[in-house]
Amino acid sequence: MSKYTKKSRNHTLQHRLIPIISACFIFLVGMGIVLDSLFLSSLHTIRKRKKLIVLTTNTSSTYYYGTDGPKGMEYELATLFAQSLGVEVEFRIKHNINEVLKAIQNGEGDIAAAGITRTPERQNEYLFGPTYYEVTQYVVGKRFGQLPRSMEDLLQFKPVIVSGTSFEENLKRLKKEYPALEWDTTTVLSTEQILEKVWLGEIDVTICDDKIISLYRRYFPELIPLFPVSDTEEIAWILRRNGYDLKRYAEKWFEKIKKSGYLDELVAKYFGYYEFFDYFDIRTFHWRIETRLPLYRKWFEEAGEKYNIPWTLLAAQSYQESHWNSRAISPTGVRGLMMLTQTTAQAVGVTNRLDAKQSIFGGARYLAGLIDRIPLSVQPNDRYLFALAAYNVGFGHLTDARKLAAELGKNPDSWHDLKSVLPLLSQPKYYSKLTFGYARGMEPVRYVDRIVNYRDILEQTLFLPQELNPDTTNTNTLQVQ
Repeated sequence: MSKYTKKSRNHTLQHRLIPIISACFIFLVGMGIVLDSLFLSSLHTIRKRKKLIVLTTNTSSTYYYGTDGPKGMEYELATLFAQSLGVEVEFRIKHNINEVLKAIQNGEGDIAAAGITRTPERQNEYLFGPTYYEVTQYVVGKRFGQLPRSMEDLLQFKPVIVSGTSFEENLKRLKKEYPALEWDTTTVLSTEQILEKVWLGEIDVTICDDKIISLYRRYFPELIPLFPVSDTEEIAWILRRNGYDLKRYAEKWFEKIKKSGYLDELVAKYFGYYEFFDYFDIRTFHWRIETRLPLYRKWFEEAGEKYNIPWTLLAAQSYQESHWNSRAISPTGVRGLMMLTQTTAQAVGVTNRLDAKQSIFGGARYLAGLIDRIPLSVQPNDRYLFALAAYNVGFGHLTDARKLAAELGKNPDSWHDLKSVLPLLSQPKYYSKLTFGYARGMEPVRYVDRIVNYRDILEQTLFLPQELNPDTTNTNTLQVQ
């Protein structure tokens, strides 16, 4: 055989192998892409990417913008989770739960964190993380109207709910027991938009979680939970398919924040208003937001900017103090919008406590001074709450409460712990050993709770119409360091 023939055969063989090798290479690259997609939410990949992608919705119970930045239980929880992983967090905002579920199925994010109920149907389809709070479904209507009071009464109504939600799954189960039960579904409105329409009288009744009601009846005071239609249900994150290592990490992380008390504190922060709801108080507050706040809003904003305090916090505190009555005078001698004592007024340069602008700036200056005295070991949001408590009961009693908290094995830097200790200042067993003695310790707890409540209502009332606009359907992203 000639040398030429051998070279020709080798050349032919190489020529035939090239497409095979190329095809194998393309196949392997493709498999790599597929595998990467399947396991994208693994801890290794998230850390390599240096980013946790979170799918959520723009609501008061999940994620929204306040006057001082993003807020919401899912926002705070997911941000802290990302910090524990040592990565940034990116929030991808969807219009409703159905869009969130579709997105997590399509691999658009690592976790779906949107107050998602764990149902038998979803359990078979999605990879759930650990439960972090529980809810019960209620029938919701508008106060003063003709309302159902039992399942038998509900048969005369047609609740409106979002299609594909846990509410629809529950109604399907109830229909087996009550065949005449009917309802309407929508893919256009969110649960929050439906609640608004119930409040406006455009929809008779809907079905909603008790936690969501505890939030939204403060913005729509005539909403009323009528009766439960479900057993207790679990709320949990959904993880991308095959993210089992992320699930194991999440289970350990949630166990840690449960033991620390942080999870209970967070749930109380966003959903702890149910027991405090006072219809007439909230209705009056909404009316005064429209009639009185515009007179003073400019000064609240200017004072907030000057002293680096959210203006809505100052406004909420002022409402708690005086109901935005610049001529307010109490039997104890405090006066004005911020109800300053004569001594405090002199200390902050206020010459006329009944002058609205002076009172607002004086109160803001005094509160800023209290904030500066709070130890840096206290987290920023809790520093506001500590300062408000000191504004009400005095800095000395606040210091006593922190010392007592430490003695009782509680965290003196946590408002969640301190609010359980402050009431003890009225008991001889405790106050007899404290530097500043007796105090009506329950008063600052109620004072702070009311201000937090008023502030949240104020922010949501001012910004809620934009959030509930059904035309706002574009997916937005927010990235946090």
